[in-house]
Parts: sequence; structure tokens; C-alpha cells
Amino acid sequence: MADVTVRGVRFNYERLGTPASHPTPPVVFLHGLVMDNLASWYFTVANAVSAHTEVVVYDLRGHGKSERTKTGYTLADMVLDLAGLLDATFGDRPVTLVGNSFGGLLAVAFARAYPERVAGMVLVDAHLGDTGFGEKMAATLSLQGEERDARIAESFKDWVGRHSARKRNRLAESAHDLVSNTTLIADMRSTRALDASDLQEIVAPFLALYGESSDLRQRSERLLAGVARCTVRILPGCTHSIIWEATDTVREAIVGFVRESAPVAGVVAFDMASGASP
Repeated sequence: MADVTVRGVRFNYERLGTPASHPTPPVVFLHGLVMDNLASWYFTVANAVSAHTEVVVYDLRGHGKSERTKTGYTLADMVLDLAGLLDATFGDRPVTLVGNSFGGLLAVAFARAYPERVAGMVLVDAHLGDTGFGEKMAATLSLQGEERDARIAESFKDWVGRHSARKRNRLAESAHDLVSNTTLIADMRSTRALDASDLQEIVAPFLALYGESSDLRQRSERLLAGVARCTVRILPGCTHSIIWEATDTVREAIVGFVRESAPVAGVVAFDMASGASP
């Protein structure tokens, strides 16, 4: 593990792989909000990808072992955090971004702000910041007491279930502190909604993976249907937690994307099984 200070904030990150002699872009993994951290990628996909190129996994501001500031949790702040992290690790080299849940929205926002720095993306059941996202996210994070605990348990059952009771409690306590003692809720509420035209501005090719039963699937399909350089793949029998429910499939898809550089441009495939276009 290593630390880097970006915009006055200390970030925890892990660098994997060795400097590549081939042109495969480095890969940066982005995790989800609140009870997530770099470990969810480290223990599932990052090490496999590091056999093919350089990799960075890091804890978002306020998460994991990164510094927990009182403010600075807007999507725009996190885009600038990522830009600074890349400056310190890969310089101006274009990278492939792999984002899970909110991490996918961060990848999209970064690709729109810095198109020249993104070679490609893989979105894993990603929020796309469509109408109502900020308010819905704020409402979920604002829950209190038993209602809050039940929602967190449901949302993160696959993730926390891989840890001991002690680690689950530590994650829950950390999540409570992040929600209660920072501007995270207000910052999520202020997130500007994206629409299909915003996504169509993205120039990098990308792959979007969604669970068949995910509550994000239908509206994400609608938003992505007109994006020329996007391939959408639906994973049968999965919900929002596909990183845990279909770890092998997600890993193979990401490694394949990295090795092949990008899906075929101009194709949007809605795949219910093997990834083949209908």
C-alpha cells in the first residue's frame, strides 16, 4: 500500500503489475460508495488484470484508508481527485477506467471531463447519474435506525458477507461516520443529472455489464442504447451485486476488454448469455 496527497487530501492506493513493454493502457479501478473500498476490486479482478498491464486500485475520498475530509464529496470533486491521482501515478498516459456502481458514474464523469485521458471503460452495474439519481442516493443515505440498517444490509449483503462479524461492524461504523459527519449526502443531492446526450459525448469505447434483475438495468439500457461505442452485456440471474454474484464472469469480461483494447466500435449488444449479439 502507498499514499499520495492530491488536492491536500491523502489517498490510499495499491499499484500492481510491472511497467508494460506493450501499448496496453494502464487500468484504474473505481469502487462504490459508503461501505465499499479498494478491497472489492483487489480480491476479485485487479490481480488478474495486472498480469496484462499496470493497475492502480485506490480508496475514494473518505473511504477505506484514504483521508476522511468533512467536505468535498461532489462528483466534480471526485473527478478532480482522480485526475490528481493519475498525475501522480501514470502521468498523462491514457488509462482504462473500471467502475462498479457509483465508481461507474465517476468513470463516466471523468471521461466527459478528460476525454484525452481515457482509452476505454468497463462499467459494472453502474449508476449513470440520470434524472433523480442525486435525490435517490441522498434519500437512501439519509435513512436512520432500523430502516437504514436494513437497507444497508440488503444493498451490501454480498460484500459484507465475505468478512467476519468484526470486519462487518467496522465497515458499518465507518459507513455511519461517513454519512453522518461529512457533506456526502448534500453533495450527492446536488449531483447534476445526466441524459443520453451526455453519454453520447463520450469518445472512448466501453463495455457496460448489468445484472438481469438489477434495479439499474432498464433505465441504463435506455440511456446507453444510442451510444455508438458502447457494448451492453446482461448477466443472467444477477442483481446489482454482480461483482460478487458473477465474479468469474466479470473478471473474464474485464480481462478480455483489456487484452483486446476495446469492443467493436458502433455495436450495442444486449446479451443474455454468452456475450454474442442477438
